[in-house]
Amino acid sequence: MTPDSASSRSSLEQLPVTALRGVGPRLAGKLAALEIRSVADLLFHLPLRYQDRTRVSAVRELRPGAEAVVEGRVLAARVEFGRRRSLACTLADASGTMTLRFFHFSAAQQHNLERAARLRCYGEARLGRSGIEMYHPECQVLDADEPAPDAAALTPIYPSTEGLHQASWRSLTEQALRHLGSNTLRELLPAGLLRGAGPLAEALRYLHRPPPDAPVAELLAGTHPYQQRLAAEELLAHHLGLLLMRKRARTHRAPVMHDDGRLGERLLRSLAFTPTGAQLRVSAEIRRDLASGAPMLRLVQGDVGCGKTLVAALASLAVIENGWQVAIMAPTELLAEQHYRTFSAWLDPLGLRTVLLSGRMPAAERRATLEALALGETPLAVGTHALFQEQVGFARLGLVIIDEQHRFGVHQRLALREKGLADGFAPHQLVMTATPIPRTLAMTAYADLDYSLIDELPPGRTPVATAVVSNARRDEVVERVRAACAEGRQAYWVCTLIEESETLEAQAAEAIAAELAERLPALRVGLVHGRVPGRQRLEIMNAFKAGEIELLVATTVIEVGVDVPRASLMIIENAERLGLAQLHQLRGRVGRGRDASHCVLLYQAPLSLAGRARLDAMRDTCDGFVLAERDLELRGPGELLGTRQTGLMGLRFADLGRDGALLPAVRAAAETMLREHPGQIDALLDRWIPGRTRYAEA
Repeated sequence: MTPDSASSRSSLEQLPVTALRGVGPRLAGKLAALEIRSVADLLFHLPLRYQDRTRVSAVRELRPGAEAVVEGRVLAARVEFGRRRSLACTLADASGTMTLRFFHFSAAQQHNLERAARLRCYGEARLGRSGIEMYHPECQVLDADEPAPDAAALTPIYPSTEGLHQASWRSLTEQALRHLGSNTLRELLPAGLLRGAGPLAEALRYLHRPPPDAPVAELLAGTHPYQQRLAAEELLAHHLGLLLMRKRARTHRAPVMHDDGRLGERLLRSLAFTPTGAQLRVSAEIRRDLASGAPMLRLVQGDVGCGKTLVAALASLAVIENGWQVAIMAPTELLAEQHYRTFSAWLDPLGLRTVLLSGRMPAAERRATLEALALGETPLAVGTHALFQEQVGFARLGLVIIDEQHRFGVHQRLALREKGLADGFAPHQLVMTATPIPRTLAMTAYADLDYSLIDELPPGRTPVATAVVSNARRDEVVERVRAACAEGRQAYWVCTLIEESETLEAQAAEAIAAELAERLPALRVGLVHGRVPGRQRLEIMNAFKAGEIELLVATTVIEVGVDVPRASLMIIENAERLGLAQLHQLRGRVGRGRDASHCVLLYQAPLSLAGRARLDAMRDTCDGFVLAERDLELRGPGELLGTRQTGLMGLRFADLGRDGALLPAVRAAAETMLREHPGQIDALLDRWIPGRTRYAEA
């Protein structure tokens, strides 16, 4: 290979992983599932973290949950039969004994352990059937008397998948590094983005195999200049992808909405409250977008209860006034039903019909609704993902409103926009979220959108007092519910499960509802979960809102969209299992009336440190943006934005919580590349976003 030749510069992108020793069709398939097809892809599959294996711990020092290196004599290796067959190896050092346990093992592995005199092992300590154990630790057989070889300063840990162990990753990357010459990968980072970042090949070598004198603290924290260099390049690729989406969307024309405000003024006069200054300011920004002739692409963000729905209604009326249709997409049927009721109450007196399109409609009703939309007889449709199904068509779709954007992927938003593409026109898009997102994260995750913030709550919203209570005090909490309802107030009892199973959640909610009905016989107890049919669920919610139900037991389906002013107490069971964003959304269901409101976060002991930190943050503040910053620190952007959000969910190396300081430079570099180096953009996107169809049709 000639490092400086043009062919060598592209060779690693073209060299398949099957060229590496030990990579057959089966392993190649597992790597392809991780978007690793070439040796270059493998080099950019960077360690997520590092382990310091230089210190050997005494067995008696081990604590459950801690990762450690232990070294000792093998006393026995035997097959044990219990619920699962396992190979158990007893290891002893001067301080005590422990068990190494393998649930998947071969006869050769058993034979090697039986013959081994000494082992050095690395793994996570946990409490097992015989005390402290390690499951499937990495083991190195040592000679009886020779000292153990020095371990590398830091051991890289790679993102992996089932059947690919860390030892395999280290073997594969070792081979890939042998192919890495000084010029075998293109430098795509604009000069000046990061001063002193160093050449790409040097950075990759260093991060895959940190030298013995590497600054351990920097690498463990992810702040080493080489880590920052690679993080900046990946963030740049994602930012450019979103900007290209925006640029391509702007090539379409959009209908010009001349808004004389007649319908909007009529709506405002009919309301029993006065809009806040923030609502009026954001509405004015939207009106300017609608009149521009270019497709509006705007994100409206605000805390729970800030009044985004009214802003959406005013935007809808401006579009309807011009003879165009509006589609409002919500992530759940419950929220879609809430929007339908709200918009119907506001628009029916104006002579405007609103329809609800859901996946559970009777066939005849669905056909009639679809026909009315296709003929343009209905100006506004509310629905779930059912709105972007193929058979749904609009006569003149002028505005798409997406509520709780983080629940949808980019593709779903694009699919709904495609329905409005007609005669060279694209519909305007308004994206709303009540999940507070730190501004730096919002500007990065939604770089294809303009940004508006409703930073003012309507008068009368009272802070919700929050208590963190152990489940051991459950009887006190039940009594608190009884007392509150006896005073004429209403309460929620929210059930959560770790398992992503609607059936299991429903069963848990049913069991708790039965328990509470038995313990509180004087109260009328309602039950709502995802498996309750839509019409029945609506009836239950209406009964709760009317005060006919005093205690509503529910799963997190009531997280968004439910407005019951008399509900002033919420109990969240197993609160430690939820993130701050979801806890904040749930808590936002109370505090909507004049009564002082309370939220009880009921947890199962013992609490992890992270769980305690989340619950303490909830108790200390009701400010959604403060909580969003804390959530970003605790859980990272993936959890905060939601797992279905396309774009940043694909970050392989960068971490927005850690690398947020890079974002201003990344945004500036993206503008520079679009202006001065457009020919390098595709290569950068291919490197960091393999199979980047998410941007292709934007």
